[in-house]
Amino acid sequence: MTVTVRFFALVRERAGAAELSLRLEPGATVTAAAEAIAQAIPTVRDLLPRAAFAVNRSYAAGDTILNDGDELAVIPPVSGG
Repeated sequence: MTVTVRFFALVRERAGAAELSLRLEPGATVTAAAEAIAQAIPTVRDLLPRAAFAVNRSYAAGDTILNDGDELAVIPPVSGG
């Protein structure tokens, strides 16, 4: 299956792209996708453990199962005041 991964803020800068088409095994979870992203784009690896993920525009836990055609957003932690 294929999911579209969208990167935001610092993750986008480090990835050098706004999105990635990611092929995963059927039944893959958000955590499995994060591991695949880290392998595909090592420059974002250190950001992923602290990032939030959203599947089809709804925040999702690591054990959320992805489906073919889903959109997975990677949102880095933000700070400020």
